[in-house]
Amino acid sequence: MRYVKLGSSQIMVSVIGLGAWAIGGKWWGGTNEKESIEAIQASIDSGINFIDTAPAYGQGLSERFIKKALRGRRDKVVIATKCGLRWDLKKGLYFFDYAPGVPIYKYLGRQSIEYELDQSLKRLGTDYIDLYQSHWQDPTTPISETMETFLRLKEKGKIKAIGVSNASIEEIKEYSRYGVIDSDQEKYNLLDRNIESDLLPWCEKNTVSVLAYSSMSKGLLTGKMSPDREFKQGDVRLGDQRFSVENIKRVNTLLEKHLKTVTEKHNASYGHIATAWLLKNPKVIALCGARNKDQAIENARAGNIELDGDDIKKVDDFIKEYDINPL
Repeated sequence: MRYVKLGSSQIMVSVIGLGAWAIGGKWWGGTNEKESIEAIQASIDSGINFIDTAPAYGQGLSERFIKKALRGRRDKVVIATKCGLRWDLKKGLYFFDYAPGVPIYKYLGRQSIEYELDQSLKRLGTDYIDLYQSHWQDPTTPISETMETFLRLKEKGKIKAIGVSNASIEEIKEYSRYGVIDSDQEKYNLLDRNIESDLLPWCEKNTVSVLAYSSMSKGLLTGKMSPDREFKQGDVRLGDQRFSVENIKRVNTLLEKHLKTVTEKHNASYGHIATAWLLKNPKVIALCGARNKDQAIENARAGNIELDGDDIKKVDDFIKEYDINPL
C-alpha cells in the first residue's frame, strides 16, 4: 500500500480508502453487521488506514459499525465523516425523502454542524474526527459561516482537517477564501470525469486532495456484474439505465477488449485497473466500497499497482470507445 499526505495537512492516508456508504445499507438493498465489521477490519489488515463515512449512511448505522470494528484500533485509522444532511430538522434546503415522511434537508448552519459533530463523535466512539467534510452544499447558509464553524472546531481539536464534497468550483473557491481546505470529495471514475474540466486542476494547483467516490462506478467497472443481475428493492442501481442489461453487456465487452491484457500484465482485475488509473494522479485518493472482507482485501490490492504509459493508453482507448455512446 502507498500512502500520501492529505492535502496540505500532516495526515498520511492510504491511496485506497474504504468508502463506508454501502455498509450503511440504505440504497444498497440492506446490510449485514458481521460482514460489514469484517470488511472494515480486513481493510485495515490490508494496509488501508483511511475510512470515509457519513451520518446519512444508514442514519448513523455506518458510523456505529465503524465504532465496533475499531475497538482497540482507533490510533491506526484516519476517520473521515461529514455533516450537512439532516433528517431530524426541517431547516435549509429540501433535498429528497430518505423514506416516506422522512425528508432530508441540506443544512450547514453553525449550530447544526456543532450538533452533528457531537452525534458523530458519540456514534464513532472517538473524541476527534481526522477529516470533517460538508456532505452536500447548502445555498441557504453563507459559506463563510460554515467555514468559520469548521475552523473553530479545528481550533478546539475536535477535527484535524477540513474537506468539502459535491461542491462546484465556485463553492470550493469560496471556502478557500476563509481557510485551508484539505480535500474535495467528488464522483470520479472512468465513466464520470466531469471534474477534470475545473475542480481537478484547481485541486492540483492548490494542494487539495481529491477523494474519488464511486471509483468503480458502483461495481460496473469490475467486469464481474452479470447482465441478468437482479438488484434488490431499495438498491440505488435498480432502475438506473447505466445498469441496464444492454449497458452492462457493453461495458463488460469493452473492458475485455481494451483492458484484458493490462489485467494479465499486472495479475489484477478490471476493478484494480480502473482504480489504479485514478491513482496515476498523485492528488487523487480512491474510495472503494466493500460489503465483506473478500471485497475489502481485493480493493486494497489496487494500492500497489502503478500503470505505465502503455497501460494508460489502453485505458484511454476504453474511455474513448465508451464515450461514443455514454450513459
